[in-house]
Amino acid sequence: PLSGVSVLAQPPGGQVALGDRLVLSCAVATGTGALSFTWHRGDLGAPLGTGPRLELRHVGDNDSGHYQCRVSNGESVAESVPLNVTVLGECDPQAGVAS
Repeated sequence: PLSGVSVLAQPPGGQVALGDRLVLSCAVATGTGALSFTWHRGDLGAPLGTGPRLELRHVGDNDSGHYQCRVSNGESVAESVPLNVTVLGECDPQAGVAS
């Protein structure tokens, strides 16, 4: 069975400046077979991406929230503890307007 699913963020702690890049990595402590990964934010049903890494190249105001990695090996499914991503600088309404 799958266990020990965790999410690592770069920058660490999931605190990212508006417009910067955020990379999330999904790690599995134990699990065999072909692993498939899906990424979810909050209670959104549609996956944000597949694969062990999720990259947000230009983080926006609406990218804050809890991100979760779901891993399946065809027999069992395990989910990571949600990682809280905070977008810094979103209180400035002029930030990122002239892009």
